[in-house]
Amino acid sequence: MDIPTTPTDNNGLPSSETQTNRRRRKKSIVWEYFTIETVGAGSTKAFCKQCKRSFAYITGSKLAGTSHLKRHIALGICPVSRQKNQMTPFTPGSKTGATDAPKRRSRANSGYARVSFDQERCNHDIAKMIIMHGYPLHIAEQLGFINFVQTLQPQFNLVSGNTVQNECVGIYLREKQNLLNLISGIPGKVSLTVDLWTSNQNLGYVFLTGHFIDDHWNLYRQILNVVMVPSPDSGDTFSQAILTCLSDWHLEGRLFTLTLDQSLSNETIIGNLKGLLSVKNPHMLNSQLLLRNCYARVLSSLACDVLVAMRETIAKVRESVKFVKTSESHEEKFVQLKQQLQVPSTKNLSVDDLTKWDTTYHMLVAACELREVFACLDTYDPDYNINILLEEWKQVETLCTYLKLLFDAANIVTAPVYPSANVFFQEVSRIQMELMHAAMSVDPFVSYLMRPLYEKFDKYWENCCLVLAVAVIMDPRYKMKIVELEFNRIYGENAETWIRIVDDGIHELFLDYMMQMLTLPETPMDEGNDSIIKTEAPEEASQEGSLLSSVDGLQDFELYISDITGGQQMKSELDQYLEEAFTDRVEDFDVLVWWRLNRIKYPTLSRMASDILSISVSTVASDSVFDTEIKRMDSYRTSLGPATLEALICAKDWLKYGSFPPPPAL
Repeated sequence: MDIPTTPTDNNGLPSSETQTNRRRRKKSIVWEYFTIETVGAGSTKAFCKQCKRSFAYITGSKLAGTSHLKRHIALGICPVSRQKNQMTPFTPGSKTGATDAPKRRSRANSGYARVSFDQERCNHDIAKMIIMHGYPLHIAEQLGFINFVQTLQPQFNLVSGNTVQNECVGIYLREKQNLLNLISGIPGKVSLTVDLWTSNQNLGYVFLTGHFIDDHWNLYRQILNVVMVPSPDSGDTFSQAILTCLSDWHLEGRLFTLTLDQSLSNETIIGNLKGLLSVKNPHMLNSQLLLRNCYARVLSSLACDVLVAMRETIAKVRESVKFVKTSESHEEKFVQLKQQLQVPSTKNLSVDDLTKWDTTYHMLVAACELREVFACLDTYDPDYNINILLEEWKQVETLCTYLKLLFDAANIVTAPVYPSANVFFQEVSRIQMELMHAAMSVDPFVSYLMRPLYEKFDKYWENCCLVLAVAVIMDPRYKMKIVELEFNRIYGENAETWIRIVDDGIHELFLDYMMQMLTLPETPMDEGNDSIIKTEAPEEASQEGSLLSSVDGLQDFELYISDITGGQQMKSELDQYLEEAFTDRVEDFDVLVWWRLNRIKYPTLSRMASDILSISVSTVASDSVFDTEIKRMDSYRTSLGPATLEALICAKDWLKYGSFPPPPAL
């Protein structure tokens, strides 16, 4: 390969054009700050006059240019230049001390000297970055991070891990106050979910998440507390953690429901929490608003049970997939055979992750589509010697049918926006009915596989069906009729009893809300006349007040009796709502928007609906819905103090949604 040389004239000297170009380059303003020296054959370097650092300039026939030299001065990278604060800032395209503006300036470099550096803002942004991405607090002290930041901004002063920690806690406290203002301003109640993480030190970490709807009918799901507990098996541990949460967020008397992680469902813990709920929420269906099991964890438990029941066959499929995916030559032969057999498939083969049951489901579905290829693979690739029988493939297909049922049901809670409670009744009742039919199947394999699942899920259904039924009644597309339909399918001739329980329950709940909403009207009174009444005619004032109170009390009593007896003169909001026509079932229907638009028509019922629709049936985050194991706190996080750990986890959750809105104006 020919190397281009510098053009010369007839005498062997550089041509005039080359000399002109070099003179033009030499006139650059950077040469006020740099000198050029030859350091070897064909190598010339530029040296900073202040810090003496060398930079590539000419190497052989390659000219490095001056952009990197300009950055050295313009960005303050030169340490000597940075220390000389009195020195006039360098602006590309101008000379030191020159008063005339240059004729042409590079738009990319013209703002270097005008950018003001804000150390406090940098500290804040580093702390925010650490919170949002879960980086360790000491990242600001690591050499790689320091070099990177100083390359971008040499003026940045190094910060210690303690400084970063304090900044993170400061962000947490500011966001906590904003969230506290928001919660204090909501008209309704707050439901809590309780989830348990563990650690290698056998410590427990209780995650308490609040679910509520604000006065604009926006649904919130926010981690409120992360409480470290030394004895996760203690019955009093979780009651104390909940009491801490209620105290921190001023929720005494505002707790609506509790939803528990499945691992907390021992009778001692349940007994303690039922007692707590009945004290903190005495008139809400006699503590029946305690959901003993997490929806997502129940589905994961069912999936794990059925996968274990077929573990030997699944292991064969897994080894077959590994054979294809862990060798390029094996995968190439597999693809060639698939093309020869013309086997259609829409799924890609992938080895499953044993900690996520949905990955096993996807692996089995993809393998079933390609079972014809696997059946012939031993003749095409002699290294393959796994024998999966036709009957085993049929069993895997049956398994995938029921895993799909669980997968679709679990997918509801994987969306970034958590769904309102009305969507769960139909999914849960569908699973109950499908498993019941499968358990009674005439196919012995299906019955064997599904009966244990039905028995486990039936206990979950029994615990949650009342709450879920009340929630779906708050959906104007379905109301009570969907409950009647599903209960008739599930309970048959006994359906009427269960329908009556739900009907009585929702009317009882509405009466509780109505009594809470009824308040004696205050008589408007001028402050000046108030003293006259008290001094000149106390008896008349007392009698008048007593008379007004009696009248108002009778009005409240008549309304109360009317709702209890279902009198013809005045129907309750609940009865009016149930008797009105159904709302059309459209794809983009938003139940929260509907209640926001109808809150004036149904003032009491809408307050009840906001609390019911904010109930959460799942305790885990969307990225943990398919987990097969309880979450474990990593060793770095367990090394942090409890307060710091809580601050980092809560602030990360809050920052996902930006800043919380200000409280409503009074």
